[in-house]
Amino acid sequence: MTRHLDDALLDDVDRRLTSADAALKAQYPGDDGRRQPIHTVYLPGDRYTATMPQEWGAATLDAAQNAGGLDAVAAMIGSTDTADTLAELVARKLTTEPIEDLRIDFEDGYGNRGDTTEDADVAEAVSRLRTALDAGTSTPFVGTRFKCFEAPTRRRGLRTLDLFIGGLMETGGLPDGLTLTLPKVTSVDQVEAMVFVAETLESEHNLPDHRIRFEVQVETPQAILGADGSAPVARMIHAGDGRVSSLHYGTYDYSASLGIAAAYQSMEHPAADHAKNVMQLAVAGTGVHLSDGSTNILPIGDADTVAHAWKLHARLVRRHLERGIYQGWDLHPAQLVTRFLATYAFYRDGFGPAATRLRNYMHKLDSTILDEPATARALAAVIDRGVTCGAVTVDEAESATDLPMSTVRDTALGRATTTTRRDQ
Repeated sequence: MTRHLDDALLDDVDRRLTSADAALKAQYPGDDGRRQPIHTVYLPGDRYTATMPQEWGAATLDAAQNAGGLDAVAAMIGSTDTADTLAELVARKLTTEPIEDLRIDFEDGYGNRGDTTEDADVAEAVSRLRTALDAGTSTPFVGTRFKCFEAPTRRRGLRTLDLFIGGLMETGGLPDGLTLTLPKVTSVDQVEAMVFVAETLESEHNLPDHRIRFEVQVETPQAILGADGSAPVARMIHAGDGRVSSLHYGTYDYSASLGIAAAYQSMEHPAADHAKNVMQLAVAGTGVHLSDGSTNILPIGDADTVAHAWKLHARLVRRHLERGIYQGWDLHPAQLVTRFLATYAFYRDGFGPAATRLRNYMHKLDSTILDEPATARALAAVIDRGVTCGAVTVDEAESATDLPMSTVRDTALGRATTTTRRDQ
């Protein structure tokens, strides 16, 4: 056969696409392998204590015990996995790591209390956090949510951020899992301003470049649809210069901004789904994480009320997991019961089929399903997420896939170049 597209032409095509190739690599670098917490707990800044995570874990176990135990709640929410297996795994999690991500809140959860009071509460929160960090009892991810960059609260928010970062630096440095939340973002300009603030704080404290990253909380319609018809939330990620770590959906502020009646404000309202669909498209390929919001229906009160709230929460958690959103918010210790049960059930329910398909693909075994490389990455990713949060054990994953976990993780990130057996 005769070639008509010679090497000179192919070289010319490469030259024509050089800029596009560079832009794609810079703007859509893909997953960088960072751990994503399965939830974020928000707590008013003046209520945080060094022992708060352990206290929440104990309170969570007590709430489950009052309903007959974790296995009884697992059965209540309709898990298809063995209830006692879930109970054992979740009990272990609640004892060792009851909260994965904690936000010490000086925004809506705290309110406006005047500079003197807020300054003092920030200082006390930093002192308590340092105690937990030094004792090794802090959460894997921890940080603060400060007031938004709208004109009335901008200076107060930056003052809190300044004191929080400065206080940590003065007492031993920033924790590895530091996470900052910029709420109620309405414009790309606000993200650019936050980049400027982060650069300045790094310079003032002699921190490495890009040490300070931040989440963008999407709570306003202006972030989803701009006046020009564009989706500003997508531009915000790239305007963040690699500092935007996550997008978080704000259920109630966003719903209220659209005029949705309070009784119908929900994580599953069509307006919420539209916003999260846009956010999901915006983060795709960027390496930026995505989080759903919260439900304000708390599992407290009589047994029927608690059961209703748990079933609702479990369904909402499962719902966002099935839609490819792997994080959400929790506001009360009793919500951790269904956060972990529903999350673990999701990963365990899908583990067997995913492991079989990944094993067959990686070892080139005959199968009734013809999977492609992109699907193999997705199969590996769901197994890796399950192992990371504790829903699936390393031994279970390696045995079912006949692969070492390092290969599973490399496959999830698109880095696997060779396939080895588990024991090789």
